Amino acid sequence: MRQTVIFNKEIINRYNLLGPRYTSYPAATQFNEQFGVGDYCQVVSDSNEDLLPKPLSLYVHLPFCNTVCFYCACNKIITANRNRTVPYLEDLHKEINLQGLLFDKNRVVKQLALGGGTPTYLSHKQLSRLMEVIRNNFNILDDDSGEYSIEIDPREIKAETISLLRKLGFNRMSIGVQDFDPTVQRAINRNQSYEQTLKVFNEARKHGFKSINIDLIYGLPRQSKRSFCNTISKIIEMNPDRIAIYNYAHLPHLFKTQRQIKEEDLPTPNEKLEILGESITSLTDAGYVYIGMDHFAKPNDELAVAQRKGTLYRNFQGYSTNDNCDVIGFGITAISKVNNSYSQNIRTLDSYHNAIEQKEIPIFRGYKLNTDDELRREVITQLICHFHVEFNEIDDLYKISFKDYFEKELQTLKNMQKDNLLEIKEDSIEVLPTGRFLIRNICTVFDVYLGNTNIKDKHSKMI
Repeated sequence: MRQTVIFNKEIINRYNLLGPRYTSYPAATQFNEQFGVGDYCQVVSDSNEDLLPKPLSLYVHLPFCNTVCFYCACNKIITANRNRTVPYLEDLHKEINLQGLLFDKNRVVKQLALGGGTPTYLSHKQLSRLMEVIRNNFNILDDDSGEYSIEIDPREIKAETISLLRKLGFNRMSIGVQDFDPTVQRAINRNQSYEQTLKVFNEARKHGFKSINIDLIYGLPRQSKRSFCNTISKIIEMNPDRIAIYNYAHLPHLFKTQRQIKEEDLPTPNEKLEILGESITSLTDAGYVYIGMDHFAKPNDELAVAQRKGTLYRNFQGYSTNDNCDVIGFGITAISKVNNSYSQNIRTLDSYHNAIEQKEIPIFRGYKLNTDDELRREVITQLICHFHVEFNEIDDLYKISFKDYFEKELQTLKNMQKDNLLEIKEDSIEVLPTGRFLIRNICTVFDVYLGNTNIKDKHSKMI
């Protein structure tokens, strides 16, 4: 029941406001430079001393791309000169060594992700060496039981690379598509055929990748309901395990490459909602279940199973079945989550290099959660992952009375209850099918920081 979703265009239009994406709580807008390297080393030391130290999740940021996609809001470096990767990788290896010295070697790496940019921009030799450095510093699983994933651009990969990735231990793959329509592709500067993508997809299946995800974006320039439905139909034929349909957030004042997109080419807000609604119908009719926050999966996929069992979790890499990991981010802009803290790496290549040369962990800002933050993060995580919060569970964890502590929030939620987004029961909050696509809106009720930041400058619309 909790994996069904109802698309109500009128309700979604009314609630389509600005807000965070809740890859973390508090959101990255609260990170500050008062949190530094010393703070980070202390929280790592504390985490090592826990009675049962958490397993680890590693994220490696590889920012290089051969060409620019105009919609992209990621931290990337566009260059056709592959030699530019060499000094960055040297620094990255050194950072991995520095971080490896901090963490207890007995802590198992349950999750590993290479993102970017375009990770397969690297040569076979570079990818092999990177994994060797990671293995030398961290306890990587060799039994194929970990979630080890890599982002793939089908335009930047060959069949032999897929074979290599599997041998290196990767068992999950996320393939960027966005939209197959040639008109849309020209408008976003990303020419990628269906045949090219299918070839990579089939090659990954042949080499035994356990889970393949396809990334799509709705709201792109020149996109229409008909064109995107054609893309969705082709994706359904491919039969991936998971599908993510992200909202294109047009923020040209923050991301320079988006200035190449003409605003008059973007779908109207009404067209954008129609594209989304038709996509949801097509995917659910094809048997996919709605996991939440833009993600769909087959009913037997690990994410869907974990959600039904109540063990689903969400971190900076998205939804995960590993609900209790410390996250270590490597490379420029990468974010870590260790115990009750967040920290983010330096943003530029030069400053990153300078920090590494000084043998310093390259952190420039972060945030240490207080008790109220941890409590609210738990409530938001439960809502995002399970569409459900049990008051007694929160009471027992944090020694509070949920109804008293969140009296004001529960009062605010009553307006959403009138719109049939959720039901406030005697001992729980249950998000209803109409409210599941508006889960971010529901979470904002528990976010104490939204009033302290300029939402227009920091956040996009939630749908």
